[in-house]
Amino acid sequence: VQLQASGGGLVQAGGSLRLTCAASGRTFRSYAWFRQAPGKEREFVAAIVKSAGGIYYSDSVKGRFTIARDNAKNTLYLEMNSLKPEDTAVYYCGVGNPIVSYVRASEGYNYWGQGTQVTVSS
Repeated sequence: VQLQASGGGLVQAGGSLRLTCAASGRTFRSYAWFRQAPGKEREFVAAIVKSAGGIYYSDSVKGRFTIARDNAKNTLYLEMNSLKPEDTAVYYCGVGNPIVSYVRASEGYNYWGQGTQVTVSS
Protein backbone atom coordinates (compact mmCIF):
# COMPACT_ATOMS: atom_id res chain seq x y z
CA VAL A 1 0.00 0.00 0.00
CA GLN A 2 1.36 3.39 -0.97
CA LEU A 3 -0.11 6.79 -0.25
CA GLN A 4 1.07 9.96 -1.97
CA ALA A 5 -0.14 13.24 -0.51
CA SER A 6 0.11 16.54 -2.35
CA GLY A 7 -1.45 19.97 -2.59
CA GLY A 8 -0.01 21.74 0.41
CA GLY A 9 1.48 25.20 0.25
CA LEU A 10 1.54 28.71 1.64
CA VAL A 11 -1.73 30.61 1.71
CA GLN A 12 -3.06 33.71 3.42
CA ALA A 13 -5.69 33.49 6.12
CA GLY A 14 -9.12 33.15 4.57
CA GLY A 15 -7.73 31.35 1.56
CA SER A 16 -8.28 27.83 0.27
CA LEU A 17 -6.26 24.75 -0.56
CA ARG A 18 -7.11 21.30 -1.85
CA LEU A 19 -5.12 18.33 -0.67
CA THR A 20 -4.97 15.10 -2.63
CA CYS A 21 -3.94 11.62 -1.48
CA ALA A 22 -3.46 9.02 -4.20
CA ALA A 23 -3.65 5.48 -2.86
CA SER A 24 -2.38 2.32 -4.53
CA GLY A 25 -2.83 -1.25 -3.45
CA ARG A 26 -5.83 -2.69 -1.68
CA THR A 27 -8.76 -0.66 -0.47
CA PHE A 28 -9.73 -0.03 3.14
CA ARG A 29 -12.82 0.87 5.06
CA SER A 30 -11.71 4.25 6.37
CA TYR A 31 -9.72 7.04 4.74
CA ALA A 32 -8.68 9.97 6.87
CA TRP A 33 -6.70 13.16 7.18
CA PHE A 34 -4.69 14.00 10.26
CA ARG A 35 -2.37 16.91 10.91
CA GLN A 36 0.59 17.62 13.12
CA ALA A 37 1.82 21.05 14.09
CA PRO A 38 5.34 21.60 15.48
CA GLY A 39 5.59 20.43 19.07
CA LYS A 40 2.11 18.92 19.04
CA GLU A 41 0.70 15.44 18.66
CA ARG A 42 -0.91 14.27 15.46
CA GLU A 43 -4.58 15.22 15.53
CA PHE A 44 -7.61 14.02 13.65
CA VAL A 45 -9.03 16.28 10.93
CA ALA A 46 -11.57 14.30 8.90
CA ALA A 47 -12.44 10.77 7.85
CA ILE A 48 -14.70 9.04 5.39
CA VAL A 49 -15.85 5.51 6.13
CA LYS A 50 -16.71 3.60 2.99
CA SER A 51 -19.10 0.91 4.15
CA ALA A 52 -21.13 2.99 6.56
CA GLY A 53 -21.04 6.10 4.42
CA GLY A 54 -20.06 8.07 7.43
CA ILE A 55 -18.12 11.30 7.31
CA TYR A 56 -16.43 12.63 10.40
CA TYR A 57 -14.86 16.02 11.11
CA SER A 58 -13.08 17.51 14.04
CA ASP A 59 -14.89 20.41 15.62
CA SER A 60 -12.08 22.76 14.64
CA VAL A 61 -12.58 22.22 10.89
CA LYS A 62 -16.29 21.43 10.65
CA GLY A 63 -17.99 23.78 8.23
CA ARG A 64 -14.70 24.83 6.63
CA PHE A 65 -13.17 21.57 5.37
CA THR A 66 -14.74 18.93 3.15
CA ILE A 67 -13.43 15.38 2.76
CA ALA A 68 -14.25 13.36 -0.33
CA ARG A 69 -13.09 10.21 -2.02
CA ASP A 70 -13.09 9.17 -5.66
CA ASN A 71 -13.55 5.40 -5.49
CA ALA A 72 -12.67 4.83 -9.14
CA LYS A 73 -9.36 6.64 -8.76
CA ASN A 74 -8.77 5.46 -5.19
CA THR A 75 -7.99 9.05 -4.33
CA LEU A 76 -8.82 11.03 -1.21
CA TYR A 77 -9.32 14.78 -1.13
CA LEU A 78 -9.52 17.48 1.49
CA GLU A 79 -10.98 20.79 0.42
CA MET A 80 -9.94 23.44 2.92
CA ASN A 81 -11.66 26.82 2.94
CA SER A 82 -11.51 29.82 5.24
CA LEU A 83 -8.09 28.76 6.39
CA LYS A 84 -6.74 30.10 9.66
CA PRO A 85 -3.17 30.39 10.95
CA GLU A 86 -3.95 27.64 13.47
CA ASP A 87 -4.51 25.26 10.55
CA THR A 88 -0.78 25.39 9.87
CA ALA A 89 0.60 21.86 10.10
CA VAL A 90 1.86 18.89 8.15
CA TYR A 91 -1.18 17.06 6.85
CA TYR A 92 -1.11 13.26 6.56
CA CYS A 93 -3.51 10.90 4.88
CA GLY A 94 -4.08 7.53 6.46
CA VAL A 95 -5.99 4.38 5.61
CA GLY A 96 -7.17 1.51 7.76
CA ASN A 97 -10.06 -0.51 9.08
CA PRO A 98 -10.74 1.04 12.48
CA ILE A 99 -13.80 0.24 14.50
CA VAL A 100 -16.13 3.20 14.89
CA SER A 101 -14.63 4.25 18.20
CA TYR A 102 -11.17 4.50 16.59
CA VAL A 103 -12.12 6.39 13.42
CA ARG A 104 -10.79 9.59 14.99
CA ALA A 105 -7.68 7.95 16.46
CA SER A 106 -4.36 7.66 14.66
CA GLU A 107 -4.02 4.15 16.12
CA GLY A 108 -6.86 3.08 13.87
CA TYR A 109 -4.84 3.57 10.69
CA ASN A 110 -2.24 1.20 9.30
CA TYR A 111 -0.70 3.14 6.45
CA TRP A 112 0.27 6.79 6.10
CA GLY A 113 1.30 9.14 3.35
CA GLN A 114 4.48 11.17 3.61
CA GLY A 115 2.73 14.39 4.65
CA THR A 116 2.26 17.71 2.93
CA GLN A 117 2.97 21.06 4.58
CA VAL A 118 0.18 23.61 4.89
CA THR A 119 1.17 27.07 6.08
CA VAL A 120 -1.41 29.78 6.66
CA SER A 121 -0.10 33.29 7.14
CA SER A 122 -1.99 35.93 9.09
